[in-house]
Amino acid sequence: MSELISGAEAMLRCFLAEGTDTIFGYPGGAIMPFYDKLYDYTDRLRHILVRHEQGAIHAAQGYARASGRTGVVSVTSGPGATNVITGLSDALMDSTPIVVITGQVGVATLGTDAFQETDVVGIVQSISKWAFQIRRAEEIPAAVAKAFYIASTGRPGPVVLDVTKDAQLGMMEWTGYKPVKYIRSYNPDPEINPADLADAAALLNSAERPLILAGHGITIARAEQQLTALAEKADIPVGATMLGLSAMPSDHPLYKGMLGMHGNIGPNYNTNKADVILAVGMRFDDRVTGDTSRYAPDAKIIHIDIDASELNKNIRATTTIHGDAGKVLNALLPLINQAGREEWLKSFDEPDKVEYETVVKREVFPQETVGAMRMGEVTRRISEATGNEAICVTDVGQNQMMGARYFKFTKPRSLITSGGLGTMGFCLPAAIGAKLACPGRKVIALMGDGGFQMTMQELGTIMENGIGVKIVIMNNNFLGNVRQWQELFFNSRFSATPMLNPDFVAIAAAYGIDGESVVSRDELDGAIDRMLATDRPYLLNVNIESTDMVFPMVAPGAAIDDIMLNVSTKYKPETHE
Repeated sequence: MSELISGAEAMLRCFLAEGTDTIFGYPGGAIMPFYDKLYDYTDRLRHILVRHEQGAIHAAQGYARASGRTGVVSVTSGPGATNVITGLSDALMDSTPIVVITGQVGVATLGTDAFQETDVVGIVQSISKWAFQIRRAEEIPAAVAKAFYIASTGRPGPVVLDVTKDAQLGMMEWTGYKPVKYIRSYNPDPEINPADLADAAALLNSAERPLILAGHGITIARAEQQLTALAEKADIPVGATMLGLSAMPSDHPLYKGMLGMHGNIGPNYNTNKADVILAVGMRFDDRVTGDTSRYAPDAKIIHIDIDASELNKNIRATTTIHGDAGKVLNALLPLINQAGREEWLKSFDEPDKVEYETVVKREVFPQETVGAMRMGEVTRRISEATGNEAICVTDVGQNQMMGARYFKFTKPRSLITSGGLGTMGFCLPAAIGAKLACPGRKVIALMGDGGFQMTMQELGTIMENGIGVKIVIMNNNFLGNVRQWQELFFNSRFSATPMLNPDFVAIAAAYGIDGESVVSRDELDGAIDRMLATDRPYLLNVNIESTDMVFPMVAPGAAIDDIMLNVSTKYKPETHE
């Protein structure tokens, strides 16, 4: 038997039917009918009031990335909607499932430049997976069902529903909710071509120096076990993109480290020595490939991806397989021969040793006993203090690279960072979402002083909701990554990168958040212990060496095996033997 309800209530019932338990948002005029009805649903739906709409969508991203579920955002029209633009673009590039509800003015005033009216659908079409304006209450159930289906299937991404006031206030007959399981012309789970599998297996079985490149698609497809099984069966070393980190445990003997601009020497250098590369769920981003004309010149490349548009886009593959990473790896596994590759695996030992002697010892185990610390040692100590089991959420810049390099991972979905877009300010709200999604795990928010100040108003969200995020500010009084490039490539002309910072501990205290400044390394371990001992939020402001730099580094436009060890020295195997 049907009942008459408002469109606003219909949206809430749809969310519950999709399993939503948390909404991140900020109210305003055009979304007020939705918030009025939400008042009756607070026992079933948790609403997290952020301090800025950008914080809402980044928090939803953190929630989605940590849990694998679809994040939900609700904001008002005009500036509320435009304030989520950065997060939409970020979520699209990093394949994060988000459903964003934006309020919109009444239908009669559409196109009149009414107060807080913007053409939301027109603005977001290029940075969302699907965008649709709802004008009548009756359209809501079908539109919400379609939104969740599109956002979460295939290559995930953000979807925007622009809901007019008419649709929220209008009455409709509620006859129940029907999830979408099929959309004509949309195929999120393509059938795997057996001939492609056979070609890939033949290449891998004949390879002498194969290398697996594990991307974010492994995590999205929950294919971590399949990745490990294939690598172990064929004895193939594995390198990970930044968003692929934690798909394989850091201490697995076949895991050889991160790929790309600040990746480990071994997998970068051996990319150009490999004869077959199996790339799974990654898009050959320029930060991974370097100069594409000099990328993997001796390798036959097998590229697996759920998004057909990524195949042969940046790097020409010998064989492509269009499909879900987990299903493809499952199908490929029985076709792969058992193998042993002792000599090929040994070829990673020498670059690992060089990297340790020239970079890691300086960055992670410095000889200094007092004074400003290095980002690598701080990251390592925090990771070890959590048993390498925490979720590390980073901002963008040097802190991000150090988190990726020196935080260790034992569980999947343990690194959350802004990859493709590189969004400063991402960390703090994303850590909020991650902690709400995984309340039983430690969540470390690792950020620089620049990124923290872009969204530090979300300390208010942490305060109000008692969210136990551990905030670590790597404070070097610089926009550190830009400063590094200025030193290396712009004659040390430090234009607009030095920063005069406030007292971050005092700011945290104003929000009722405990914290302390760590001035020297002999204070570090105790401060970390105090931070981790409490379930409450905690802030560490860590004094970082202002000239600290991230190495190894592949300079922009260089080949991926043209690797800088420091400002003046490049990696050359013959000189390090």
